[in-house]
Amino acid sequence: MGFDYFFKLFIGGLTKGSIYALIAIGYTMVYGIIGLINFAHGEVYMIGAFTALIVAGILSVLNLPMFAVLMIAVVIAMIFSAGYGFTLEKIAYKPLRNAPRLSALISAIGMSIFLQNYVLLAQTSNFLPYPDMIPDFAFLEPIKQTLRTTQLIILVVTAIVMILLTLLIKFTKIGKAMRATSQDRVMAMLTGVNVNRVISVTFIIGSSIAALGGVLICSHTGRTHFYIGFLVGIKAFVAAVLGGIGSIPGAVLGSFVLGFTESFGAGYISSDYEDVFAFVILILILTFRPDGILGKSTKQKA
Repeated sequence: MGFDYFFKLFIGGLTKGSIYALIAIGYTMVYGIIGLINFAHGEVYMIGAFTALIVAGILSVLNLPMFAVLMIAVVIAMIFSAGYGFTLEKIAYKPLRNAPRLSALISAIGMSIFLQNYVLLAQTSNFLPYPDMIPDFAFLEPIKQTLRTTQLIILVVTAIVMILLTLLIKFTKIGKAMRATSQDRVMAMLTGVNVNRVISVTFIIGSSIAALGGVLICSHTGRTHFYIGFLVGIKAFVAAVLGGIGSIPGAVLGSFVLGFTESFGAGYISSDYEDVFAFVILILILTFRPDGILGKSTKQKA
């Protein structure tokens, strides 16, 4: 277990953290805007992966280059998942916006179960092989045992998404509206912000990013399943809580902390406990720092 093994675990942790970050962003954006944990977010990630698989199968008859198939499949999957996110908000969450939080939480869990079974009935209960749509890079050939092309693409895409999202929130009109709504929804409405549109855009952005993560990770692992969104969604939620729910930088930081913990824990302790680490971290963070690493302590008004 020399440096090569350590570097392989490090890259694995970066890859896991990147995927968790793409999903955790959706959790933390929605919570920051309306104070709701969207537990159906993992299923949107799963639907994005299945959509890209279906599109890739349809395009296979055209003999297009695999990279072109990947780009088309990703775009369609992101649009399709964005539509799901938009619809979820209108059907399951908007009617309960002023209801007790427990009602919205139950609705979110119900939508998660519904989407799982919807895909189960529409597709299959078996694992499906996922096409490798990402071409190999020649310059990675000497280290392909340590750093795969899919891992490099995941890292680069995640970095690009983070930069673009930061620019969107800081410098665009809709980004400023998101920040205003997050700080005080009522005051934002009084100053002319269309809060309903802001919430819809938040769901659309979060869902499309999750779909992108679904396509990338399934291309990396080579398979997909109707249940993949459940566990990954829970881990991304843990990452968001770890970093500080409602904080985008916190969600990214928490995702990488969780990714490295799982990778090195599985590599040096036992892979049998890989999924346990996330829940151990959740218990510890809720016990010793419930607001998360970058979270700010807030008190509910009486």
